[in-house]
Amino acid sequence: MKTLYELKQDLATLGQQIQKQNDTIMQKATDPGTSAEELVQMQKSKDDLQQRFDIIKTQHDQMEAEQKANLSKGQFTTSENPKQKVIDAKAELIRKTIAKEAVPSDVLQVLGDDDASKGGKFLPKTVATDIISEPIVKNPLRDVSAITNIPNLEIPKVSFTLDDDDFIADMETAKELKAKGDTVAFGRHKFKVFTGISETILAGTNTNLVSTVERNLQSGVAAKERKVAFATTPKTGEEHMSFYDETEVNIKKVEGEDLYKAIKAAIADLHEDYRENAKIMMKYADYLNIIETLANGSATLYTAQPEQILGKPVIFTDAAVTPVIGDFSYSHFNYDIGATYEQDKDVKTGVNLFVVTAWFDHQIKLASAFRLAAIKKV
Repeated sequence: MKTLYELKQDLATLGQQIQKQNDTIMQKATDPGTSAEELVQMQKSKDDLQQRFDIIKTQHDQMEAEQKANLSKGQFTTSENPKQKVIDAKAELIRKTIAKEAVPSDVLQVLGDDDASKGGKFLPKTVATDIISEPIVKNPLRDVSAITNIPNLEIPKVSFTLDDDDFIADMETAKELKAKGDTVAFGRHKFKVFTGISETILAGTNTNLVSTVERNLQSGVAAKERKVAFATTPKTGEEHMSFYDETEVNIKKVEGEDLYKAIKAAIADLHEDYRENAKIMMKYADYLNIIETLANGSATLYTAQPEQILGKPVIFTDAAVTPVIGDFSYSHFNYDIGATYEQDKDVKTGVNLFVVTAWFDHQIKLASAFRLAAIKKV
């Protein structure tokens, strides 16, 4: 049986012969010396060539279609659009992982995989970056904290220095730097994020599969960030991540007769270097209680902006059981680049799970940049 290449050559040859025969017929048709019988014979020869061409063309098209179909089975995408290629590659990675099959190298290449994994289950750069991007479940600190993705990160606590030690006007900051050092080193704290994938989602479109998995993983990451930053009883080894830790972080607590006066006092207690960029993290329910007390039956305060009431921008989160006031640029999340992925199954429901293991750290670079506001105990 002839190859596809040989059939292409035959088609080219027959095409040339048909064109040549057609030119001859046109030339002889205008020649009075050519008989009608000769023209009929020429046309018959051309029809014979055309029939041969059509037979070979049918065989060629069939073989070409089969070859393309076989080739596409080994490809994860047929799109030329770079964004769609990434979506298709992510979907292939998820499906192969759930099926416990090896992820093709061309998929990892599209997702920006480096040579560090050496074939291991390390999450490609594109996927790892997207997972720590915008989540559905919000961590309010993301809008005000620093977030980086640098392994073995070590940075100075103060962004600049002068040629003498007297430039730090805030004595609490000076004492903290002397006691804890002037640099902060980020560690690697492991956590896992699970997302269930139903058979319907798995068999659906690539776009729907990828958006569902990424949204769930992003939300899991944000929830973890929020949980460790506002943990009232941090896990062992995670004490330094919480604003409420009283062992390592030990943020100063400022008290008042009520929460409104405590927040006002906490803002005033901050050094002006931190007070200028200070924000308030607190529960919305606590804010409503303050408004109810201040309003004293008047509806005017309910329409005012929180910043007009408390004097600084307010960010609401139910995780802030005690209001945290300060310059949140001194809150810093860092992720290690070595995230991994794997497949698991919920034994109770039978639902497939796509699991990402990541390493991160949250450092409160300067406790003196923050205050906690609390009601004075009688």
